[in-house]
Amino acid sequence: MILPIRTNIWPRRTPYANYALIAINVIIFLITYSPVYHPYTRELVRVFHPWVNQFELYPRNPQWFQFITYAFLHGGWLHIIGNMFFLYLFGNNVSDKLGTVRYLIFYFLGAVLSALGHIAIYNLTHAAHLNSPLVGASGAIAAVTGAYLVLFPQTLITVLYWFFFIGTMEIPAIYFIAFKMIIIDNVIDRFTQNVAYDAHLAGYAFGITATTLLLVTGLVKQSGFDIMSMIKLWNRRRRYRDPCFRRGKLVSEHTTRPAEKSPVDDKITLLRSEINSRIIQRNLSAAAQLYLQLETIDNQQVLPKGHLLDIANQLASESKYTEAAQTYEKFIKHYPIYEYIEQVDLMLGLIYSRYLKEPEAAIFHLNKAKEKLTDAGQIKMCEDELEKSQN
Repeated sequence: MILPIRTNIWPRRTPYANYALIAINVIIFLITYSPVYHPYTRELVRVFHPWVNQFELYPRNPQWFQFITYAFLHGGWLHIIGNMFFLYLFGNNVSDKLGTVRYLIFYFLGAVLSALGHIAIYNLTHAAHLNSPLVGASGAIAAVTGAYLVLFPQTLITVLYWFFFIGTMEIPAIYFIAFKMIIIDNVIDRFTQNVAYDAHLAGYAFGITATTLLLVTGLVKQSGFDIMSMIKLWNRRRRYRDPCFRRGKLVSEHTTRPAEKSPVDDKITLLRSEINSRIIQRNLSAAAQLYLQLETIDNQQVLPKGHLLDIANQLASESKYTEAAQTYEKFIKHYPIYEYIEQVDLMLGLIYSRYLKEPEAAIFHLNKAKEKLTDAGQIKMCEDELEKSQN
């Protein structure tokens, strides 16, 4: 079993529209839910108060208002909790990106279109005398999740898994949503009764299509890491590979037009763009790997101050101490007046002393750090490490 528990991005503004939808769903659930059990079998025979039935959506003879009202009805605690959790998980960032009015319009359109998809398939595949009602916000939430896939495909989703043991891992949103939530949960694993799989698929289709159109038409501003940017990045990779390789062999240099940028320049530009995108997403591990590729091509490349420091810290956290030391050294060389440069010297001194066993380099940087450090604990740590390096 696997369950997404968080994403690695947060909305820039408070997503009031999404919070309002969650609150309204919960309030309506509390008002309408009235479980009644059979006195002998203890099976659930009714979920809602009798007056609620008119607001459910019946595929054979739907009323116009039911295309909205059904999305605020839920058939139990697990139903409402699951739906609201996923709405919170993916809806906050989509609401922030689209804005309050557009998000609400998008959400209600998702409810309507997912219901239409459900009705179309239901009427084709079920006997004429069957008319099971549709309830729940999952179709609208599928549309929101599809929008998240388009707007934030490269962000990381932290997933809790439990099989023989329990743990967490991070999966890019494009893979988790596309393969786990859409294909596996709604195409392959269609065994749970009373689940409107077709409403989910219609919601995903609407969410992905509508959001892509919003990006293409410019109604929603493109960012550096939405699906359109991924496509552009893929196209740039393709254009880089095509001129450089033919049948697996590198094209000779004389085939490049003098006025054009060299393939190496294109590769450098591409890597810098990808590094910037990963750092924006806070996927620092991927950014660090791309940076090491950049270093092998041209070790004179210098990233912006914050990006370079993030990558140096990430390399250190991954125990790649040689690469981390080189990156810290580059940072000090190019940004010597950084306001917290003593922290960089301290980190570099510790790496040289504890991990790389280079006492002379350690003493040099620890002494530089000691001159500017103000925190008593850091000064003591610096002095202790200096004493070890000098002995």
